[in-house]
Amino acid sequence: MPTQPLRPAVVYLRPEDNLAVATRRLNRGETIRVSDREVTVRDSVGMGHKVAVSPIRKGDAVRKYGQIIGFASEDIPVGAHIHLHNVSAQSFERDYAYSSAVPPSSPRGVERKFQGYLRPDGRIGTRNYVAVISTVNCSASTSKYICSRITHDVLRDYPNVDGVLPITHKSGCGLQYDGPDHHQLDRTLAGFARHPNVIGYIIVGLGCETGQASHLIQSQKLVQVDGLSSNHGSGNGVAPLTITIQEAGGIAKTVEAGVRAVAQMLPRANDVRRVPVPASKLILGTNCGGSDGNSGVTANPALGIASDLVVAQGGTSILGETTEIYGAEHLLTRRAVSRSVGEKLIERIKWWEWYTGLFGAEINNNPSPGNKEGGLTTIYEKSLGAIAKGGSTALTAVYLYAEPVTEKGFVVMDTPGFDPVSMTGIVAGGANVCVFTTGRGSVYGCKPSPSIKVATNTPLYERMESDMDINAGVILDGAPVEQVGREIFEKILSVASGEKTKSEIAGVGEEEFAPWTIGPTL
Repeated sequence: MPTQPLRPAVVYLRPEDNLAVATRRLNRGETIRVSDREVTVRDSVGMGHKVAVSPIRKGDAVRKYGQIIGFASEDIPVGAHIHLHNVSAQSFERDYAYSSAVPPSSPRGVERKFQGYLRPDGRIGTRNYVAVISTVNCSASTSKYICSRITHDVLRDYPNVDGVLPITHKSGCGLQYDGPDHHQLDRTLAGFARHPNVIGYIIVGLGCETGQASHLIQSQKLVQVDGLSSNHGSGNGVAPLTITIQEAGGIAKTVEAGVRAVAQMLPRANDVRRVPVPASKLILGTNCGGSDGNSGVTANPALGIASDLVVAQGGTSILGETTEIYGAEHLLTRRAVSRSVGEKLIERIKWWEWYTGLFGAEINNNPSPGNKEGGLTTIYEKSLGAIAKGGSTALTAVYLYAEPVTEKGFVVMDTPGFDPVSMTGIVAGGANVCVFTTGRGSVYGCKPSPSIKVATNTPLYERMESDMDINAGVILDGAPVEQVGREIFEKILSVASGEKTKSEIAGVGEEEFAPWTIGPTL
């Protein structure tokens, strides 16, 4: 058998970089080859961490991906470990150069299809859930009790129904009535109610909460369609079924009423069948969590390739986590199809600077302890790797949190960097399949949309294979990024057609519904 080439000790990403990224642990005193030179390692450097390949003077820019990720807080000699002890995230000017490098549209090529659920409004579901939506935390347990009564034994008679899903949360009261948080919560709940992966739903409230069901229904124009509490068509003007605990006479009576209502929906929900639909109906949600120093080298750029393939088919790809765009936003504004789209992104960046400053926080606090242990030093470094998930196509729109995503192509949604909150907004926007990259080992799921997990490195994939769907760590062994990107794209089509993800097999995805609360709890 031919011998396999040895994995290079480091990845040197751009000629402008003054560092390289370790693909394995580097030992003090060993000599490594970087491009056309040899470097002696001065310190032990962990996988995903950075080693200096050029001398960097105090105050000089530290560069990765050909971009600034921070500034040296002391002189850094060749071979030294580059991390928190010698790099700081100082502010610096970014040239937004709005719409100066808008990529041309990619040819679609052969039209791809998947097996999806065609809804009356033309949108496509990749799953088929019935939902029980709680307006407030006070009705959360009751909503779960309703769903728990629809057991696996019951669902065996309805093989085309993926489950009965409780949509519960910790909010719904203690917020300003008709204020920003109230409208954002309504928008999020409505996004799940009318989601293409939800065939029908009921609403369960307490009765005295700020987040009244009537406000949700009226503000979001929720109506029944063909007798189902669904929003996949124009509707017949009848409000969705709402049950309030106080009016129903308590928890037990509410549960009985809820179970009866769901039971009436199940036969009709089961009547739908998957049909061949074009890949242009994909709305891909992307996220990275538990990132490491290789996220921007392997999994994220591979997901970017898959994102480009979805867009080339006429579909949509959503990039969120605005706090993980910070410091790299100037690369996206260049790709904006218009100045107004680019300026909308910068308006959100400026809002986050104001918002974090309001509480005495810094956006650079974003890299978590796990991120830092995995080799990420500053928010700039994390962001430059994170936006790779968005591929290389034009930025066509910027959306507020949980806004319905209607534009085709690559879009940005303003979400926080906390994964459950971010993905809740993206799914509420309509993402019917999601891909989640991780270097530390996130086990995230996001019902009703399936979540495909991509590991950034092979040790993680082998350690947590029961939770990871794809290993992008093979890129460090020499596999082309494009090859792994196409593997992700094929997995997206397969999962959209019904293949279960590892998180779905594990049953993960109900507790992760986490709407973003931006204001005070009153």
